[in-house]
Amino acid sequence: MTQYDLIIVGGGPIGLACAIEAQKKNLKYLIIEKGAIVNSIFNYPLYMTFFSTAERLEIGDIPFNCLAPKPGRQEALEYYRNIHRYFNFAIHLFERVAEVKKQQDGLFKIKTDKNSYEAKNVIIATGFYDIPIEMNVKGEELGKVRHYYKEAHEYAFRNVLVVGANNSSVDAALECWRKGANVTMVIRKNEINNRVKYWAKPDIENRIAEGSIKAYFESNITEIKDNEVEIETPEGKITIENDFVLALTGYRPDLSFLENMGIQLSDDELKTPTYHPETMETNVPGLFLAGVICGGMHTHKWFIENSRIHATMIIDYITA
Repeated sequence: MTQYDLIIVGGGPIGLACAIEAQKKNLKYLIIEKGAIVNSIFNYPLYMTFFSTAERLEIGDIPFNCLAPKPGRQEALEYYRNIHRYFNFAIHLFERVAEVKKQQDGLFKIKTDKNSYEAKNVIIATGFYDIPIEMNVKGEELGKVRHYYKEAHEYAFRNVLVVGANNSSVDAALECWRKGANVTMVIRKNEINNRVKYWAKPDIENRIAEGSIKAYFESNITEIKDNEVEIETPEGKITIENDFVLALTGYRPDLSFLENMGIQLSDDELKTPTYHPETMETNVPGLFLAGVICGGMHTHKWFIENSRIHATMIIDYITA
């Protein structure tokens, strides 16, 4: 069994940043990624625009050149592919980690769907994009319900219900409407989320105000049917015709994966993992967290731009 100084679980931007720092310190490392390189970004909507500017997405001191003020998904994929070309990472793609367990000799045994490895240290940089937060309503299992949104063409000229008022919901509602869909939004609160991108927020608010997009605030879906959706509104229950439901209600990290490694989570609803803020080491010695996963259910706390530093913090501590 091959033994490594470090195994990094997750090949997103933060996992790659950790690998860059490991290379600088001549550590024998391996990245294990369950999908494509920067798999979460690959699964973003085709025409998604980042809130961050290009320089805030940079890693490894490699410039991110972008013509637009804000890069989109395609530019980001190109940038991170070029990062791999430059650093030639030791990385296994399309390999899923099933278990990380610390042994009595102090080494970690990492089991995947293809192999087993041993490592002195492990970094978990898995993000949060894999498990949708479900609405738990009758009919959610129907094929017309989507928890991920790719592009608008499929929904053109159809009755589309978008759930939520965050960035992904607003982007999907606007794109589908512009491609000819009849768009209705169901929003639990009484306004569009303040975290929505500053150029999209007035756009969606104006479309709602003029009646181009119908929005039910302080409302919830109660049942999804083959051709209809029932909605509980402040004025009572209504039923509308429907072809597709885009339930873009957010995503959560795989917390059971962390718990199975022995990482302690907070008792509150945020389920924040235990880690040292200066070293990113968890309550399991030699097991570290990096990136969005550090926030537990508070998935808006960490981004690429403010968690890139985790890579340096962890590798400096390992090699101190």
